[in-house]
Amino acid sequence: MNFKSGKLRERLLIIGITSFFITLLILLAFSPKVFAQSKDPETEDQILLLYEVLEFIKENYVDEEKAQTDILIKGALKGMLEALDDPYSMYLAEDDMSDMEETTTGKFGGVGLYILKGDKGVEVARPIPGTPAFRGGIVAGDFIIAVDEESVLELTIDEVVKRLKGPAGTKVTMTILRGESKTFDVTVERAMIELPTVKQAMIKNKIGYMEILQFTPITYERVVDAIEYFKKEKYNSLIIDVRSNPGGLLSSVIDITDLFFKPGDIIVSTRSRNPFDDRVYRAKEEPIVDPDFPIVVLIDKYSASAAEILTGALKDTHRAYIIGQTSYGKGSVQQVRYAGEGGFRLTVAKYYTPSDISIHGVGIEPDLKVEKDKPSKEEEASLEDLLESNAVELFIKNNPQPDEKAIKGFIQKLRKDGIIVKDRYIKKMIRNELNKTNNNPPVYDLDFDLELQEAVKYLEQKKQKIGSN
Repeated sequence: MNFKSGKLRERLLIIGITSFFITLLILLAFSPKVFAQSKDPETEDQILLLYEVLEFIKENYVDEEKAQTDILIKGALKGMLEALDDPYSMYLAEDDMSDMEETTTGKFGGVGLYILKGDKGVEVARPIPGTPAFRGGIVAGDFIIAVDEESVLELTIDEVVKRLKGPAGTKVTMTILRGESKTFDVTVERAMIELPTVKQAMIKNKIGYMEILQFTPITYERVVDAIEYFKKEKYNSLIIDVRSNPGGLLSSVIDITDLFFKPGDIIVSTRSRNPFDDRVYRAKEEPIVDPDFPIVVLIDKYSASAAEILTGALKDTHRAYIIGQTSYGKGSVQQVRYAGEGGFRLTVAKYYTPSDISIHGVGIEPDLKVEKDKPSKEEEASLEDLLESNAVELFIKNNPQPDEKAIKGFIQKLRKDGIIVKDRYIKKMIRNELNKTNNNPPVYDLDFDLELQEAVKYLEQKKQKIGSN
């Protein structure tokens, strides 16, 4: 069966809608003939100013080695993009372009974290199971405040990623802020990270569970594989989990969303500065998921960009029920272009859901909001004491496969030591500690995942209603 297998070869593997020729400005500065052809006197004057300053610096700056043309032009390009005051538009040096290509293809040397910029530093959206960061005990919600003793508070996400990446076998130390005040160092040895894109498993009562971790060139094929697996297992409903999914390729999410809609249905539209660059993306193929199957999408505050495109399309068309927390709100589209030995990333459009809604800076509201269970201030202080003691780690070391009786006895001992953290927090910490040593942890955790529990409950009730009609 052909599920649009040729699409990935046909589409450019960059996020983009139109072309911007910033590098042309630099070329103009070195071509007096072009000045005469310019129809914009103001632009002509500014380019001439840039050229004059460039020449003066080259001839007069005290350190001649630092006043080379290529260094100055790269600095000008960087400053030009920074002047846009857009965190998603930036100049990319040659090694930055290589890093981006490695991330897109899904294999690189690093620690294994998805991260986002937060108010306390760089927030961990999720560790990738089986990676150095995962085994080092870093969890979602932690903040990285320094890398190798250098603060990251003033760095961009790309700059932090660059510091975390490196050859396999080299070490890096991350200073972690957990909760309000607990800080500690985690030193890990970098490894080759192969980004997983899709995980799937069956849940009770023929519910298919599919987690999409990122939208890469191979995600479409993995989603198709997962759906084929569900069909063999005779599934009758579906949960799509895009929590902590940071996004990815526009082409990838459009192909995947196409699997759920009839030809002609709107998936997403994009609007750029120039109306002739606006696009409306519609489904082209017949859906491979039964249109009568109930679907739930799980989102959280880390679900961004392409994850929000999929969620927005399924929500606006009432194709799916959305559960979780309000998503991140990245509704802009970037294009990556080469410029000399490096390149740049530029925001070229904003996208709109099928209902013509822009979620940029706002996010997608779930149909059912399930807030994370947060500890009280007293519980958080007690939790910090528990973390400081390494009691859970020592318990697992002495009890590699603890049963309920052993866990109950451990909790009772903690109570005698003054720990007031809820039982479910402690049990979750025990589960996490066990999973740290497991390179293939369970695909889902129905015991502690509140959003997943609500999704299963909704689907079971939905199927009962359908069955009684």
